[in-house]
Amino acid sequence: MSSPPIAPPEVTEFLRQHPPFDALDPVDVERVAANVEVEFHRAGAIVFHQGDDPVTHLRVVRRGAVEIVHDGRVLDLLGDGELFGHASMLSGLPTGFEARAGEDTLCYRIEADAARDLLAAPAGLRYVTRSLLDWPDQTSVSSGGAPGRFGAPAGREDPAEVPVGRMVRGKPIVCTPETTISEAARLMAAADVSSVVVRLGDGTLGILTDHDLRVRVLGDGLGGDARVLDAMSAPAYTCGADRLGGEALLEMLDRGFRHLPVVSATGEVLGVVEDRDLIAIEARSYFFLRRRVKRASSRSEVVAAAGDLARTVVAMHDARLGTATIMAVRAVVVDALTRRLLELGIERLGKPALPFAWLALGSQARREATPSADVDSAIVWFGESEQPELRAHLVRLAEFVVEGLAQCGLDADAHGASASNEVFVRSLESWQRVSRSWIADPTQEKALILASVLVDSRPVWGVHMGTPVSDTFRLAPRNPALLRLLARLALSYRPPTGFLRGLVVEHSGEHRGRLDLKHGGVIPIVDLARWGGMAAGVTSASTVERLRAAGSAGTLPAVEAQTLEDAYELISSLRLGHQVEQLRAGERPDDHLDPATLSPLARSQLKDAFRAVATIQKRIAGELSLGVG
Repeated sequence: MSSPPIAPPEVTEFLRQHPPFDALDPVDVERVAANVEVEFHRAGAIVFHQGDDPVTHLRVVRRGAVEIVHDGRVLDLLGDGELFGHASMLSGLPTGFEARAGEDTLCYRIEADAARDLLAAPAGLRYVTRSLLDWPDQTSVSSGGAPGRFGAPAGREDPAEVPVGRMVRGKPIVCTPETTISEAARLMAAADVSSVVVRLGDGTLGILTDHDLRVRVLGDGLGGDARVLDAMSAPAYTCGADRLGGEALLEMLDRGFRHLPVVSATGEVLGVVEDRDLIAIEARSYFFLRRRVKRASSRSEVVAAAGDLARTVVAMHDARLGTATIMAVRAVVVDALTRRLLELGIERLGKPALPFAWLALGSQARREATPSADVDSAIVWFGESEQPELRAHLVRLAEFVVEGLAQCGLDADAHGASASNEVFVRSLESWQRVSRSWIADPTQEKALILASVLVDSRPVWGVHMGTPVSDTFRLAPRNPALLRLLARLALSYRPPTGFLRGLVVEHSGEHRGRLDLKHGGVIPIVDLARWGGMAAGVTSASTVERLRAAGSAGTLPAVEAQTLEDAYELISSLRLGHQVEQLRAGERPDDHLDPATLSPLARSQLKDAFRAVATIQKRIAGELSLGVG
């Protein structure tokens, strides 16, 4: 009988230094290393062609560089320790790209059977999923959806960019902490699910999974009469219904869990998505951009990575993705830029004395920012309110981040709603106290404006649950005076419609002859949605989600909520299309559209949308004059 091959020490050592091998059992790595074959490719040589039969080997770059080419365009450059070919090998599908030696290159080649065993392990699966998400887009997306009421285009969506709320299947199983483990297991079996959500007394959620049953019940010897409280994981990481599938999966991989409770804007548990629901996601180019941002080792490298953001927006628009999808993807990248700058800032300035969270405000918080938008932000820390030294430290950190974002082309709010402004750096108790004061007395100077800014806040870094500042505004429905004033505020901007049903353009200045789509189109709808959503008890949420909540709760008639949603989609689509053309021309994007550039059909649809919004405003204004609302 022949002896098993002996692994060369240098091969084993190299593999153990790189993922996914660094997280695998050393014995398994040793076994693979013993069967590694070495191959050499001259610069320019093709390792395999796009469209070739499924590859039969996993390859690891040992030294040199491999270009990943799709339709003649270089998508990525792989260096030492990086894998390629595994997608085709695992799927059994033809290769989706060409692999070409960018320079003289040495590769380790691993036979498919051995590679599959490795990549099927949990650490290998995590690596495969993340690497597939990180590949740039290799497919084209065609338009296939029906237009909305006002003709807004609808593209076929990539699952990575579908809100997780639409991935939820069936009703969630929810129990209390006192439920017995045996009863929870029975509920899981009856519903054919692998988890139950546990509603805790403090308003947070826990989760009990089949893994918990195996490890904490069978492994630790808990009996069936024990409480769910004794075996669950808490607090559970939760996800808003409008979170993108790809972003949710990356969070799950980063944190090492398999189940993600999905909650509505009002805190209702909509269901649970599992990693297997998301594993099949097809990635688009923004995952590649996120990877570049995450790898940036300095602020200058972050800025360099951000240079691809505009091109990514243009590419997604050219691929005819939906406007809401493009805005949400852009927000994901801006969040990534912010987080990386925060990490670099903490490395330079030191870790603050207390935990804190960075909050996105405004359109970035709603994931609705277009390329013309500035970046509103705030900071909340968790601990004692009076911390002058801590506030000064956090302001310096914010200045580092805000300056970096500005270098990325993402300017801070011109009106001072920025974490670099110490007014917007407070403890949680301070934010909650001042928010309650605005709710109690909305006639205070700037109370309505500031309340509107803070209710849109969303944590980007530092906390993983809820919206701690904006949740204070759940008290708003108890104060009719506040809601009435918010409704009046929502009437401050009117759509640009004239007596002859024409479009009213600006008559002077640099934007003469153009429509202001932001102030005349988007803001009136966003403000109405915020008012209607707050009246329904919804705080931080997207405009569309707020409109749907308002329609369901009756704070807006359902038909009006749908009309506003359709109008918002059309106006946002035209606004983004205008800015994409400006980006393509190398111009600074703005919100002023020349109506002459629209087709007769688009102009007609835009007029209808403006008139519909104006009609709803007129109805609300009439009710307010009668003291209704």
